[in-house]
Amino acid sequence: MNGEKNVYPAGVRLLKKMTLDEGMGKKQVEAGVCVTMEMVEDALDLLRGAVMIVYPMGLPPYDPIQMEFENKEDLSGTQAALDVIKESEAQLWWAAKELRRTKMLSDYVGRNEKTKIIIKIQQRGQGAPAREPIISSEEQKQLMLFYHRRQEELKKLEENDDDSCLNSPWADNTALKRHFHGVKDIKWRP
Repeated sequence: MNGEKNVYPAGVRLLKKMTLDEGMGKKQVEAGVCVTMEMVEDALDLLRGAVMIVYPMGLPPYDPIQMEFENKEDLSGTQAALDVIKESEAQLWWAAKELRRTKMLSDYVGRNEKTKIIIKIQQRGQGAPAREPIISSEEQKQLMLFYHRRQEELKKLEENDDDSCLNSPWADNTALKRHFHGVKDIKWRP
């Protein structure tokens, strides 16, 4: 990294493919599979094996991946450090309610064991986390585009409000009735 050219581009591609295909991915999220510690350890083992294939001489001790393998990664001064919340400073929130450590979860949710809840972690003193939008930003863009197109179509229809075709013989709604009665060419004025 650090501006040096990678000597193993094919190996890096293999590493990415292994971690994306066999690791915890979108398929498991869509299937609703919960991540266990065993799954995380398996993914780390796969990553260790792939790193050994790509970098046979080993990674330097200051490399973030090597530090993660040894579980001594220092996040101070990085953006990721802002995402880490200590247990003593954490609050759990669900349905705009703070979940107290002294109460049982069933006090908030009820006794139904099939209930799925999504709990958010917030730092103590920050209040309730912001609510998620009902529709995603992509869906909102598509909806606005649809209504904009619909509005443009209605404007064109209003501008093209030509009634001259209503006086045409093919637009006469009583023509079929007069044809069957045999009175289609009768004129009352001389």
